[in-house]
Amino acid sequence: MKLLAATTRYYLLLTAGLFVLASGLLYFGLEWALRHEADEQLHNERLYVQHLAAGGKSLPASLFAYQLSRSTSPRLTGFSDTLLLDPVEQELVPFRQLTFRLPATPSHAAEWLTLRKSLVESQDVLRVVLGVMLGALALLLLGVVGLNRWLAKRLWAPFQHTLTRLRAYDLHRHQPLHLPLPVIVEFAELNQALNQLSERLVADYESLRQFTENAAHETQTPLAIMQAKMEQLLQAPTLAEDEATMTLLGELLQASQRLSRLHQALTLLSRLENHQFAPAQVVPVYLDQVLRDRVAMLEPLLEARNLHLTLHVAPNLTARPLHPGLADSLVHNLLQNAIKHNYPDGDIAVSLSQTALEVSNTGPAILGDPTRFFERFRKHNAASESPGLGLSIVQHICTFYNFRVGYDYAASPVRHTLRVEF
Repeated sequence: MKLLAATTRYYLLLTAGLFVLASGLLYFGLEWALRHEADEQLHNERLYVQHLAAGGKSLPASLFAYQLSRSTSPRLTGFSDTLLLDPVEQELVPFRQLTFRLPATPSHAAEWLTLRKSLVESQDVLRVVLGVMLGALALLLLGVVGLNRWLAKRLWAPFQHTLTRLRAYDLHRHQPLHLPLPVIVEFAELNQALNQLSERLVADYESLRQFTENAAHETQTPLAIMQAKMEQLLQAPTLAEDEATMTLLGELLQASQRLSRLHQALTLLSRLENHQFAPAQVVPVYLDQVLRDRVAMLEPLLEARNLHLTLHVAPNLTARPLHPGLADSLVHNLLQNAIKHNYPDGDIAVSLSQTALEVSNTGPAILGDPTRFFERFRKHNAASESPGLGLSIVQHICTFYNFRVGYDYAASPVRHTLRVEF
């Protein structure tokens, strides 16, 4: 719910509640006042009639029969309400009446008189008052809604402008927000805080980007030199007779290669998390061609482990706008994961359609929560030489392109399936 709608709702509830309360108090107050006035008039008429009767004078003739009723039989005395039939309009009319007893006099016997006063005028007044109150309530509610709408367009315009700028803000442009400072103090403070925040974000992002690029360049070069030198040492004729030294150099070469792979994977993850892949580098990529190229490159590894790979590609696949390096990394890590976590003489099934890429393989049973395999450095086998970043890279690439990645495990027979939905 929007802030304006929420505040308007509370304003309307408060206004309606107070108005209903005030209308009820006014209605019952007017009704009591009119009845009290009618009681006073009837009381005064009673005193007048009693005065006439005490002086032995005849009672005045009333204009209408319902205004005065006389009876020699006892009646309940006091004020009461009654309904009488109007002979002209043929409808029941409310009356306020007062019944009292006239004592006997030498010229008159004791009798009970009932004086009546019509309440029709009082009800008309109440109807008018109620109609005015309801009309005022309607105008007040419409005024509150209209005022809030006007305020939303005028006073809240800087806030809406700020929201529009925030939605369109892109950190990769390396530009702060530069929001204007409106007249309203609260909005001016908000824009000033956002400007300062965006300036810090741009500075931190630029520093992190430069660090990532420098680290990737400065560390990769020494690693490559180390690997080249160790490969040259391994090929030296003098080491052919020194088996211990050759073994040690082989282990160092494997460690440096592992470090190089770890460095490349961490650099890729860092660039993904910081969105350092420019949109200009996106080109139409045919994933079926990428998949076939990767399978061909991994063919020696498949033969070495005696793994059988089945590839099924749907016909007439269209190209997708992707970064070529990310598309290749996605396919490579999925295939590499299926190869590493497989049995010798196992099988791998790869399926590619217009909507999904699925890689399924045999392998050992899993222990623990399968969803944690997407975490960094999470490995099924702790002794494995893999850095444990393959599935984390897959997940980050899918997040970068709003793909959905899921893992499914079948226990009998054991089957691991990774599915990327485009």
